[in-house]
Amino acid sequence: MVCTTKFAFFIFNLSLAAIAAGCAIPQIPSRTVYEDPVNYVRLEIDAAVLPEWPPSAHDHPAFISVEEMTRILKGLAVQEHRISIQRWFQGEAPKVPAFGEEEIALLAPRLSEALAQVRQNERVTYYLSKPQTSVKRIVTSGGLYVQGTELHFLLGNWQIVYGIPAYGMIYDRRYPMSPTGPKGFDLFFDLGHAVVKHEASIWDVVLANEKDELVIDLKKVFPGPSVSLPSWSADSGLHRQ
Repeated sequence: MVCTTKFAFFIFNLSLAAIAAGCAIPQIPSRTVYEDPVNYVRLEIDAAVLPEWPPSAHDHPAFISVEEMTRILKGLAVQEHRISIQRWFQGEAPKVPAFGEEEIALLAPRLSEALAQVRQNERVTYYLSKPQTSVKRIVTSGGLYVQGTELHFLLGNWQIVYGIPAYGMIYDRRYPMSPTGPKGFDLFFDLGHAVVKHEASIWDVVLANEKDELVIDLKKVFPGPSVSLPSWSADSGLHRQ
């Protein structure tokens, strides 16, 4: 009887281990640039960069000073996404800064440092959180990378209240560029002429995701020679690192 019980217990534990392995969240290869108990900046492998297609590689490393990164972060704003009927009754929502002063002070030097280290097949990701309770936190996260003289800046989550599920699978820290829920916001930059327009799919429009990423032409933000970015373009005066 004892042997039978021990065997049954062994089988039960083995089954739990198999279930846990099957439900495990895949890890994204990354390198940490900065991390504290609630925030981080990392370098992650970008699955969109294909070794067999060199043009898909990012122009990294890229060199943007802390002051220039501060200027970019201060220029980003968020606006609640409203459909036509909402705008008819409520008007346009106000634009608010995407990042507070403390967040900019934390991010600017770390993002500048990360871009100076990032490889051509990686992107920089960031994650900011403010714990509310033992199981809830407010999350802002996303990522960025450089193509030529264009900075691609994505805001995956903005002040989203994230509750850790009872089963303990934590997605927000592992996938900072992926939304944890409906976004419902649009991302803007104060220098509209420096924003490169790109086509959005119908699903992006329906899900209010078409304005969560900005492509910023850095040569229009910083027209002088201060921004040292790698580039394929010979006439830009810059050189690929």
